[in-house]
Amino acid sequence: MSKDYYDILGVSKTASPDEIKTAFRKKAHEHHPDKGGDAEKFKEYNEAYQVLGNPEKRKQYDQFGSAFQNGQAGGANYGGFSGFQNGGGFNMDFEDLSEMFGGFGDIFGFGGANTRSTKRQARGRDLELNLNLDFKEAVFGLEKEIQFSKNIICNHCHGQGYEPGAKVETCTNCRGTGKITRLQRTILGNIQTQSACPHCEGEGKTYSQKCTQCGGSGVHHEQVKIKVRIPAGINNGESIRLSGQGEAGQKGAPAGDLYLRVKISAHPKFIRDGYDIKTEEVISIKQAIVGDKIDVETVNGALKLKIPAGTQSGTIFKLKEKGIIKLHSRGVGDHFVKIIVKIPSNLSRKQKNLLDELDI
Repeated sequence: MSKDYYDILGVSKTASPDEIKTAFRKKAHEHHPDKGGDAEKFKEYNEAYQVLGNPEKRKQYDQFGSAFQNGQAGGANYGGFSGFQNGGGFNMDFEDLSEMFGGFGDIFGFGGANTRSTKRQARGRDLELNLNLDFKEAVFGLEKEIQFSKNIICNHCHGQGYEPGAKVETCTNCRGTGKITRLQRTILGNIQTQSACPHCEGEGKTYSQKCTQCGGSGVHHEQVKIKVRIPAGINNGESIRLSGQGEAGQKGAPAGDLYLRVKISAHPKFIRDGYDIKTEEVISIKQAIVGDKIDVETVNGALKLKIPAGTQSGTIFKLKEKGIIKLHSRGVGDHFVKIIVKIPSNLSRKQKNLLDELDI
């Protein structure tokens, strides 16, 4: 009985090759057995794609219908998988499957992977530490020494994992490839799978004696000290990334990174707002009325601030560029001074009389 492959994939007879491929991928995703789909439907979609996805076969199918397969040499069985071993009939596009199901090329032994490659050692772990700074250390920056513990390269075997002088040989189980290949029977036919060699743990070589200090890992735990340059203007909660200063990777793998999260202690007088600084200064009612010059403390030292006559409580003065150096751009923040006029209490009778005379 002739099958309508266009109907199976849900495309029209004028569908382009890209439309056919897209339709097949969608159906294959929905019905792949590894994802709980129907194996028979998956075979049917594959059968349709093997014909319609091949320009020559599609041309014959359009002319003779699905019966054209019976006249093919070699007795290929497109609906099943009997032609796989002989190179006829079943001719799955492994590149398509690799894109859809993640690494089918590796499972089948295709995909251009270097069969001589050994186990890829894991990169060292990233570390995150809190870096406590006082207010002015963050404002001006400094070089600071920090101490912490981490995995470092074993200084006995220099990260190799074997005892100095030990005999190193090619693994006889995998012949130095670090992989072993097995033949598996699946719905797609007989396929090859690769896994790390259990004898050499994917390294492709064996040692007569593992390192007595690190047990073969190539790393050991130790306290370390490093100097860190803290940039001027860094803010609370920001991080400094030190590339390669995390934990060492095993057996020559790259080290991780170290992230220092900045924690800045509060200042008794200064309040930071981005790169600006805010303070308050208390003046007497007399200073507010007649004006004065007062000393104001900034991060760069004390300076004089002129208080004009008639200054109201709550007035804010800006000291331009007397704030914090901007870390991620040019320039310097400002310093804002809020004036608080102190209202006297417990006035004497004479002082009250003077106020009455002033009528203010």
